[in-house]
Amino acid sequence: MVKRTRLASIAGVGIVAVLALSACSGGASSGSGSADGKVTLQMVESLTNPDRTKLIRGLLDDFQKANPNITVKLVSPPTEQADTTIQQMLQSGKGIDVLETRDITVGPFANNHWLYDMTADLKSWDGWSALTDNAKKAGVSDGKTWFVPYGFYGLSLFYRTDLVKSAGFDGPPKSWKDLLDQASKIQDPEKNQYGYAFRGGKNANSNVVAAIEAYTIDDLDTSNAFLLKDGKTIFSSPDAQKGVDDYFALFKKASPPSAVSWGYPEMVAGFTNSTTAFLLQDPEVIATVSASSLKEDQWNTAPLLTGPSGKAAQPLAVAGWGVAQSSAHKDAAVKLVEYLSSAKPATTFAQKNSLVPIIAAAAKDPFYSTGPWTSYVTMTEHPDTYVNVQQPRGVAWWTEWIQKSDQDVQSVLLGNMTTKELLTSWDQYWTDKYKKG
Repeated sequence: MVKRTRLASIAGVGIVAVLALSACSGGASSGSGSADGKVTLQMVESLTNPDRTKLIRGLLDDFQKANPNITVKLVSPPTEQADTTIQQMLQSGKGIDVLETRDITVGPFANNHWLYDMTADLKSWDGWSALTDNAKKAGVSDGKTWFVPYGFYGLSLFYRTDLVKSAGFDGPPKSWKDLLDQASKIQDPEKNQYGYAFRGGKNANSNVVAAIEAYTIDDLDTSNAFLLKDGKTIFSSPDAQKGVDDYFALFKKASPPSAVSWGYPEMVAGFTNSTTAFLLQDPEVIATVSASSLKEDQWNTAPLLTGPSGKAAQPLAVAGWGVAQSSAHKDAAVKLVEYLSSAKPATTFAQKNSLVPIIAAAAKDPFYSTGPWTSYVTMTEHPDTYVNVQQPRGVAWWTEWIQKSDQDVQSVLLGNMTTKELLTSWDQYWTDKYKKG
């Protein structure tokens, strides 16, 4: 699943950080203009790392060359503090014009009226029609466009082509049942060969939920994938019981015992060092596996695993570029967002960051249309099978939920809780939370 540095919740931090960043911008206003019509914008990123910042700066330089009257200053706070810093800057109404907005921050930012609705502006933008359907939907909430996505983080199945073939299978598993079957047959502890890189440690809940959503997909509320269409939680469904039982069977029958505590790094290492044959992970792992000792013909990716009805729920994690309501130069800010979201810059950014692209035509690019990226294109082109859903990641209790659900997964793995008790607990938790509002 997505590494949690992306999904960390907003925590408190001193206003001094905001003042310092505002000072770096050369003024207290959220953007500056001059008598000669020149404008200076300040843009703040969230998922900061040196290579990524360098890439963004290069795109901004290209934008400035095409728009000589607009200067863009980039602020890159440390990732651990970035969302809090952005929140404080938005709250102060100073020092921010364009910002990186994510699925876990857009809710509180929009509810506090800190984001500008770009709907009217984007109607005249010819780049909108070039976006994928998922991209068009992701940034819109209640008819308002709070950000334009720059890409998606989504799950696919990494698999060892050689091990699958030697076990007598014609291709990778398509369903959770298929995965259990193939992983169990590949399992050979005496050879230090295991079927599945099970996630038992940090964020273990995410893959359990992926299985439950696949098993309940026909009754799922796609706008809130923790609920059924009748308003009950997915954890209350009899189909959820089948899903968790099949999922935890992967640990018992097809995973190394040490996976009881595996998180992101251990899972990826287990696959790249040839300990495990299957891995459920994000596209960013493509680069890691490509750089490992595995040969190109030893591995590939397959689409997200389906449930009994032949469908899967695809809870894409998304982020993008938005405009601050407090910006004094919204026209210039929207122009920058449109540029970053246009074909060439957007595709470059997605490829360099191993993201599922927002540009529909990118599917024809050899980068995406061949090799391990093909599975992501397949899922995008078959939305009826790989159904795009939204998880309630913006609720105030999301961090609390992650902590609770991870502990419950551990309890099941250690034999201290049954899968039925887990589902009962999760159903009660979400039912109570929604009743309290």
